[in-house]
Amino acid sequence: MVLAVDLLNPTIESELRQHKLKRLVQSPNSFFMDVKCSGCFNITTVFSNSQTVVVCPGCSTVLCQPTGGRARLTEGCSFRRKTN
Repeated sequence: MVLAVDLLNPTIESELRQHKLKRLVQSPNSFFMDVKCSGCFNITTVFSNSQTVVVCPGCSTVLCQPTGGRARLTEGCSFRRKTN
């Protein structure tokens, strides 16, 4: 009997769809990101699932607001995922 799916070599798409504890190698869904303020272009490090309101230290504008899961960035703010 031949399986339709290779269990030892799953595709990247199928790994990302699985729960974080049921992957072949466990990894979290959350990450840190650099958020650039739209007013003063100051860069602040923010956690993707932050539970508090993050304010820009330069101009005191709100960068992101917490939701039930991921934090929601305000309009005009750009971000990039931090590596290591």
